[in-house]
Amino acid sequence: MSFMTEEIVSALQHEIEARLAESEPEVEVLLAEVVSGSTLRLFIDHPDGVTLALCERVSRRLNDFRDRYSLEVSSPGQDRPLTKPQHYSRFLGRRARLRLRQAVEPTGGPTSSPLAGHKSVTGELVGASEREVTIAADGGIVTIPYEQIARSNLVPGV
Repeated sequence: MSFMTEEIVSALQHEIEARLAESEPEVEVLLAEVVSGSTLRLFIDHPDGVTLALCERVSRRLNDFRDRYSLEVSSPGQDRPLTKPQHYSRFLGRRARLRLRQAVEPTGGPTSSPLAGHKSVTGELVGASEREVTIAADGGIVTIPYEQIARSNLVPGV
């Protein structure tokens, strides 16, 4: 199993976004990830929704990636990934799960957050700016810079 650095995956996503911008300008690439070193998985969105026909068109546009990867293209589903500041702003009031690069830092003293030491936070999105997101979790409200988020997605059914 080969290891893909974030920089390689990010470059791959930028390449895919640039290519689709020419042929499918309304398609948003929510997430491009390499799974098990051999599968390129794309989650896409479109203002009119994601159909099987759209997934097929995107797959055809990216056909040359099949030399290196098995290609999967799909809609984000109910547990939609959140990858850009605009996504967090769009879904304020919804529940999300954030997996962090490092555990939440304790604030010190007797009022230290019960979330301190956790690498995953689930709660309601209550604020979002260009630099950070604020989430109200069971243990309290915490603001997390985007660069500290390894992965995040909406929590379905709530």
